[in-house]
Amino acid sequence: MKILIIEDEKKIADSIKKGLQQENHIVDVSYDGTAGFDLASSEKYDLIILDLMLPGMDGWTICKNLRSEEKVDTPILMLTARGSVDDKVIGLNIGADDYLPKPFSFEELLARVKALGRRPKVITDYSLITVSDLTLNRDSYEVKRDGITIELSRKEFTLLEYLMKNQGKIISKDELIRNVWEYEADILPNTVEVYIGYLRKKIDGPFPKNKHLIKTVRGFGYKIV
Repeated sequence: MKILIIEDEKKIADSIKKGLQQENHIVDVSYDGTAGFDLASSEKYDLIILDLMLPGMDGWTICKNLRSEEKVDTPILMLTARGSVDDKVIGLNIGADDYLPKPFSFEELLARVKALGRRPKVITDYSLITVSDLTLNRDSYEVKRDGITIELSRKEFTLLEYLMKNQGKIISKDELIRNVWEYEADILPNTVEVYIGYLRKKIDGPFPKNKHLIKTVRGFGYKIV
């Protein structure tokens, strides 16, 4: 998943980011409420982890504006030092999907992230994605084709996951950069070509050309069919 963390306590935010990256998630971080709102309303994320007490714009305002003004339906997990029932009710009533009071363990946070991630809009089976004889398991991080396990790096896995989630759709290089790499990463279009090449070698290389799944649509991008 691609996740946005809006949290002004840098130590906490960076710790969460590191842990989620180790779970193969793509993570952007904003330490300011206003900047975080701008990212949440302009970029596409699978989940937003949102603190309440923020400089610039507080979490309640961010959540309310995302839901009412920007019509953003991305799942929101609220984090806060406040643990009263009233705070939870307010957060849930203005559009938050879950609420986690501080302090919390990373294991509990990860469980909430996985639970919210199981609410896909298109894919009914969150864990397993299948295209032809290619399968990708998001829980075990296993990729198989024709029953044979394929070893992928983290970035290759995330790239393949995004292509498979959008199977049949032409994905431009810019869209892949936005959704597979972190927001502030300095990625060139040539980098996408390199990683597509890695995937082709592993996914399609052992099979006849008429069974290749990853296609290039010249002038537009790539798709998996």
